[in-house]
Amino acid sequence: MREPRRENGGRLDMDREASFYENKSEYGGLYAALSAYGADGCYPYHMPGHKRSGQAGDMARYFDIDITEIDGFDDLHHASGILREAMAFANEMYGAEETYYLVNGSTCGVLAAVMTAAERGAELLIARNCHKSVYHAAILQELTLHYCCPPLLGEYDICDGVPAREIARLLERCPDCRAVVVTSPSYEGIVSDIRAIAEVVHARDKILIVDEAHGAHFGLDAGMPEGAVAQGADLVIHSLHKTLPSMTQTALLHVQGDRVDRGKLRAYLRMLQTSSPSYVMMASMDSCMRYVKRHGAARFALMRRQYEIFCQRTASCRYLRLGKMSDLSGRKHYLTDWDIGKLAIFVRHPSFGGRWLYDTLREDYHLQLEMAAGDYVLAIMSIMDEAEGWQRLADALVQIDDRIERESPCAVQSCQTASLKADERMEGGAPETAGPVAVMRAADAFFGGREEVPLAEAAGRTAADFVNLYPPGVPLLVPGEKIGGEAVAQMEEYLRMELCVQGVSADGKVAVVC
Repeated sequence: MREPRRENGGRLDMDREASFYENKSEYGGLYAALSAYGADGCYPYHMPGHKRSGQAGDMARYFDIDITEIDGFDDLHHASGILREAMAFANEMYGAEETYYLVNGSTCGVLAAVMTAAERGAELLIARNCHKSVYHAAILQELTLHYCCPPLLGEYDICDGVPAREIARLLERCPDCRAVVVTSPSYEGIVSDIRAIAEVVHARDKILIVDEAHGAHFGLDAGMPEGAVAQGADLVIHSLHKTLPSMTQTALLHVQGDRVDRGKLRAYLRMLQTSSPSYVMMASMDSCMRYVKRHGAARFALMRRQYEIFCQRTASCRYLRLGKMSDLSGRKHYLTDWDIGKLAIFVRHPSFGGRWLYDTLREDYHLQLEMAAGDYVLAIMSIMDEAEGWQRLADALVQIDDRIERESPCAVQSCQTASLKADERMEGGAPETAGPVAVMRAADAFFGGREEVPLAEAAGRTAADFVNLYPPGVPLLVPGEKIGGEAVAQMEEYLRMELCVQGVSADGKVAVVC
């Protein structure tokens, strides 16, 4: 333990406290202030219990800047000093009217946004591929949900962008919806036309919430897709840790316009966020924003250049195909962009699948990807990836593609046929929106009587709990939805592939309404 200074009874005097605000490092004012306090020698008669001791093992290097709400370091829930400055800096980067730090992740921001926009018992229109946190908010508020089901994107078998005209049609059918929630970009990087969606939502005086958790880097560089804030969304949620250099669980919530009750929003944030926010996390957020401000242009340029090289390097692959925007030219689609930081690599061979590719990359090449699905894997790249990271993955994919050719020569699956069928589905009128059928409110099903039945016997019953393929956490089943035979078959296939299916017990049962 450091020898404490005993001036002012162990408290820093005001001159030293003020110096914290002036001593700003290259990357972060809050981090510099915490570092200065940790080095000062003031004895900590306060939480946390580690007391900044250097005798606590490997984690001790973080303890110097891990404090609680003490003089000079503000209060997240009533910010008026250094934290207010830090959130204002983040707000300046994104151009919203107000920005809030989230230390409980984007989940907290989604919950607060939905619960602010839709009072208890109201109706809400959401894209069916929203994260499970949207559904959790709906249960807590006992909302009635209406779905917009994005069409599939051609041969890729993932969701296309959310069509603005479909949102407009559904709002005409369900005029009592208080707000609309869409996810853009999707987990796979699919970007929807938020500006067009905002126009149709605002024309009906509704609130637009955009879960942009995977797009915290949007709008920070001219070469990246435009962000939802700039396109007019009322509430936007960002996970800094997903695509920018910030610690896990750090996120931002932006609000703008006069449709949102900001007092209610702040009240929900105080309820849903911990009353002991981590200063280490908040320093990470502040440092992240300052790093992007100073070095973002160069890092984004490097990312774009390496993406182009990666595409060129893997273009010769016959059985592994990178999903990208340039391949969609001339085809019917609703997305406006495909995030270059999301490398969705599809396996085009009947004898191999996404799980096999995921395991091969990890076991044979020591490359840990983000997730595996039925016929593709996902790698997340950011501005912090160097050329080596891009090159290692590209080289591995080329070698694996050759291995597939050697081990099981077979014609590549026809992509053209699949894309033509997809285009036919989307010709004329609104896109096909058939999806799960809700037969009761999610909250009523979740809180009502339930029993567990074998998955094979669940068809025709009503789901009482969520079933998610995780990641990404988009529900396969939502409480209150009728379980169809196709859904059962899909879950059984995912389990056979050894994918992570949350909501199916170890003995193969799911919860259904009694």
